[in-house]
Amino acid sequence: MNSLKTILEFPLIEVNDFTLTLYNILLVIAILVGTRFISYATGLIIKKSFEAQDIDDLGKRYTLTKVVTYFLYVIGIVLALQAVGLNVGLLIASSAALFVGLGLGLQSIFQDIVSGFILLFEGVIKKGDIVEIDKTVGQVEQLDIRTSKIRSRDGIMIVVPNSKLTSNDVINWSHSNKITRFKITVGVAYGSDTTLVKNTLEECAKNHPDVLTNYPIHTRFEDFGESALIFELYFWAEKTWEIEFIKSDIRFSIDAEFRRTGIQIPFPQRDLHIVSNKTTL
Repeated sequence: MNSLKTILEFPLIEVNDFTLTLYNILLVIAILVGTRFISYATGLIIKKSFEAQDIDDLGKRYTLTKVVTYFLYVIGIVLALQAVGLNVGLLIASSAALFVGLGLGLQSIFQDIVSGFILLFEGVIKKGDIVEIDKTVGQVEQLDIRTSKIRSRDGIMIVVPNSKLTSNDVINWSHSNKITRFKITVGVAYGSDTTLVKNTLEECAKNHPDVLTNYPIHTRFEDFGESALIFELYFWAEKTWEIEFIKSDIRFSIDAEFRRTGIQIPFPQRDLHIVSNKTTL
């Protein structure tokens, strides 16, 4: 027993008043493993709690789990530092100048980290949300402290700095109502029967199975274009992720109906004037 105690307390590193023993290393490992286990168990408890209360909110559960996990790891790291004999308060105070230097050199990284905590605590953007950023639509797969992962419609995983999600204009299709209004813009030739155009557009939208017919479907005569009469078809749908395919189906239907009824979609037209300049010698 004494020999084991001697081995555990044998100093591996000695610098001034600091001594690192095998016991300290084993204690740090035990603390980190215990922290990981507690974090995993806490995640299961949160999951069971949400299921027991019949709360079907994956984003809120994910956010709560992440925040608790980070909190537990901070406590675990502090305990691990104290286990090796380091005074955390003194360490932070003596490293103030270093932190200032790091803050100046790594401003963008710290900004991303702060933005990560804002996203996690505010819940403006959550896991599973459909968002549009820089004209790219995707589903939020993961929210971490510095970056977030968004999967586009093409299945491409986009890694986005969190500061971009808090400072840029981001459209969250899932934030408010799941039912959203969309529009399709169509140009028809001058001289077309505008009433027939209106009825045809609205009928094509009503015939699509994913368009909500209990919500208003209407057509607006938007403008007199350079070479076409501009109409906008408005409709409501719930499947925001598949909306581009829904719009495509409606456009196919519109094109077929226009061909059947004789409504023409004009080509862009330009008038070319040629001026002849005759010079007499």
